[in-house]
Formats: sequence, structure tokens, C-alpha cells
Amino acid sequence: MATPFFGKRETETPTNLRHGQTGAYGSSGSSSTSQPSATAASTQNTAKPVSEFSASASTSPEGGSKLTVGPNIKLKGVEITDCDTLVVEGLVEATMDSRVIQIAEQGAFKGSAEIDVAEIRGEFNGNLTVRQKLVIYSTGKVTGTIRYGKLVIEEGGQLSGEIHFGAVGGKPASASAKPGLQAV
Repeated sequence: MATPFFGKRETETPTNLRHGQTGAYGSSGSSSTSQPSATAASTQNTAKPVSEFSASASTSPEGGSKLTVGPNIKLKGVEITDCDTLVVEGLVEATMDSRVIQIAEQGAFKGSAEIDVAEIRGEFNGNLTVRQKLVIYSTGKVTGTIRYGKLVIEEGGQLSGEIHFGAVGGKPASASAKPGLQAV
């Protein structure tokens, strides 16, 4: 018996239907058929998962690439490039240049990252350059050398190390002396 995901298309008609009869793919809701109901049910079940998969695959953003490192997964010694969004739920030790990093509460990132937007709920340790906006949530902890364009820290969030305002170009200055710091 073939699996429903390989070689089966929704537009194919069952080969065991006689001419003039309607089955799972027919247009009529009620028809008299000599086909056993188990065969019709299996034909319907074959087409349903394929269409469900197609619908869920189309919900991802067009042209956007996303890498998720799940819980209890350790990714070490890599360089991550051309990734629009990195979601860290486990441990990542890497160098990356990307658009967005999201570190979950149980997630940790060690290394170097140059990104547009960072949302930290877990831990970041290393060199972090955020070209646009760094958000540290109440459970987040960021340590190392940090450069940012805008900074938002929720009550309870931690930021320590060498901190500079102005992610791209500009003259580095203390975070507390610049208007980019917001306490939430």
C-alpha cells in the first residue's frame, strides 16, 4: 500500500471507479455506487493530508528563511548566514549575520552576532551588534560587548559588559548617556 504523501496528487482519479460512477472525487454528493465504503474512505483519507500539508506550508512568509534550534539541542562551532530569523530554544555557539534573533527563556547563545533586531528572553553571551532594536525581556540576560541602535529593557532584564550606543558607525558612548535607552 502506497503512502499518501508520495506519488499521489489530488487531481488524480481512482483507477478502480467504473465509467459514470462518482466516488471520493466526484461532484455529486449522493450517488449509487457499488464500490465498497472502505475503498472510498481510504481514497478520501489519502487526499486530505496532502491538502492539509499544502495549506500549512503556504502560511510561512514568502522568501523568509527561519532556523529553529529546539529545546535540548546544542549547535556548536558554526557560522549562520542568510537566515532571516534564528529562534534559539536550546544552546547555540556560533557566529551569525542575520536579520532577527529570538532567544527563548530556556535558550542560550554564545558567540558573535550582527543582526537587525534581537529579542532576548534567555541568555546571550559574547559580541552583539544590533543595527536597529535590542529588546531584553524580564527573563533575559545579555553579557559581553554590546552595540545597539535602540534599546528596550523590561523590568528584571539584565545587561552587563561593554555597552555602546550606535550599532553602525557613530561614536560609541555609554548606554546611560544616550536617548536610545528605554526602561519598560
